[in-house]
Amino acid sequence: MTIKYSVLDQSIAVAGEPQGQAIRNTVELAGFCEGLGYERFWVSEHHNHPSILGSAPEVLLAAIAMKTSRIRIGSAGVMLPHYSPYKVAEQFRVLDALAPGRIDLGLGRAPGSDGRTAFALNPNANERPNQFPADVRDLMAWVNGTPLVDGHPFGAVKAYPAGDTSPQIWMLGSSDYGAQVAAHFGLPYAFAWFFTDGRGADQALKLYKQFYRPSELWPEPNATICVWALAGDSKAEAERNFMPRAKWRLARDRGQFISMQTPEEVLAEGFSESDEMRIQAMLRDGFVGEGAEVAQRIKALGAELGVQEIAIVTWAHEESIRQRSYELLAHHLGVSEAQGVAA
Repeated sequence: MTIKYSVLDQSIAVAGEPQGQAIRNTVELAGFCEGLGYERFWVSEHHNHPSILGSAPEVLLAAIAMKTSRIRIGSAGVMLPHYSPYKVAEQFRVLDALAPGRIDLGLGRAPGSDGRTAFALNPNANERPNQFPADVRDLMAWVNGTPLVDGHPFGAVKAYPAGDTSPQIWMLGSSDYGAQVAAHFGLPYAFAWFFTDGRGADQALKLYKQFYRPSELWPEPNATICVWALAGDSKAEAERNFMPRAKWRLARDRGQFISMQTPEEVLAEGFSESDEMRIQAMLRDGFVGEGAEVAQRIKALGAELGVQEIAIVTWAHEESIRQRSYELLAHHLGVSEAQGVAA
């Protein structure tokens, strides 16, 4: 089975740079990854987060649509409980008009924020508990231009602009819930491996495949995982460039959200003995190292899980480091060959 490879970007804050530069870097990276032959380029949604600055994927995707011509682009994802399904359908119908046949609408149920921020986004969310599956159902109808269920109060309402193509709807998750919703509606499913370091992935993917109900667009299940990876020209180089990410993870686990520092700054400050042990575990269990080695580990995981696609997310202080990592992985994963893109 040939595995496709894609990219997820989160618009990460870098120390010493204006935060707006992170958004501009995402747009530039999308064009770069298109040139390498990756299948998709997804952007995430987070709110009130000083480190992860991608707060409006639907806006960012419009800019990316104008800078790319082949690669599929999409959200990973829109946190649907914050919004009206009808408004999301309109936004993504507009995006499909800008890039016909290239738009992915990835959906999530998690808040992408803390509880207070979620309330600020949608003060009425608690008035519609357990509404997520129904909202997904309605969104699918509006996005695809098909009728809503009989007796629906908004049955006469359509989402425009209409067109010959429609966004692909994906379900995202890091637990069993999203897997079961995806299976119920016959949607492709992406598990956020990098959220959990893989915990729960095997169970979620098994449930997805076991209970999958074929749909017209997706007669077979389509499973994806998203992994964090950093490749370098040497193992030592990659591990050095990983140190800012390692420090960020350690700080996050203490409730602190920091910007990406340089490897030199991080190494000069040093780590405690217990933190050093945790970093060694991250390196042992993660996807960090020389390009061919990292690519082989990613391939092996995909084969073990039986997924159709793997998306890769990478953080680094310097854009050149991220670009080199995606370049090395594209080469060693055979991205352009596997996906039929001219090198």
